[in-house]
Amino acid sequence: MQTNKTDTQKLLFHLHAKFGKAMKTYGLVNDGDKILIGISGGKDSLAMVELFANRMKIFKPKFSVEAVHVSVSNIPYQADIEYLKQYCESFNVPFHHVITEFDASTDTRKSPCFLCSWNRRKMLFETAQKYNCNKIALGHHQDDILQTLLMNITFQGAFSTMPPLLKMNKMDVNIIRPMCLIKESDLQKMADLRGFKKQIKNCPYEQDSHRNDIKRILKELEKINPDARHSLWGAMSNIQNEYLPQKKN
Repeated sequence: MQTNKTDTQKLLFHLHAKFGKAMKTYGLVNDGDKILIGISGGKDSLAMVELFANRMKIFKPKFSVEAVHVSVSNIPYQADIEYLKQYCESFNVPFHHVITEFDASTDTRKSPCFLCSWNRRKMLFETAQKYNCNKIALGHHQDDILQTLLMNITFQGAFSTMPPLLKMNKMDVNIIRPMCLIKESDLQKMADLRGFKKQIKNCPYEQDSHRNDIKRILKELEKINPDARHSLWGAMSNIQNEYLPQKKN
């Protein structure tokens, strides 16, 4: 007779299953990959370190991971670097800390959020190349991806989002998002379970973002239809062009 799994065991099994499914479905990891995990210090990237570390114990595919935290010197995001280092090393994941900065006055056409993100991403690619990593793993979960889809439709008039695998044209480093099938609420449960230490975020530009508005809209959609997130996810691979407006050639 099988014993009932505890809620903790069920949660971890569910997270590992979703993580593995994303890797297989979207071809995110191959034999010989060396992956650089971008670790912000938030619950998503901390969870990703554990999920990757456990996944490495499986025989196929064989890959290795390292982690990096990118600090922006002129943004008061107070990450506990020693905590992040100890956390990563507890899973035998090498940890790196790098620092960058940006000047928002140099290009007033771009928002500070864009400039900050661009400089962080640039530093991630430079660090990946320095340590011979061929992939960068980002901690975006399913909610992030669906919110971005709704934001792009609403504000850019584009049916696009952050893909699970983004192949870069100008360098041999690709971006992967192995948390793409995991709900944020499940990651919050893991954070509560593991007692992740919260980082202090005091970004002066955060109020410029529409993401919180879209986040509320997604929750409202799920109240109307509990399967809304699954429908939105499915829609991204079910484009029916014949039922959409077509410009005359």
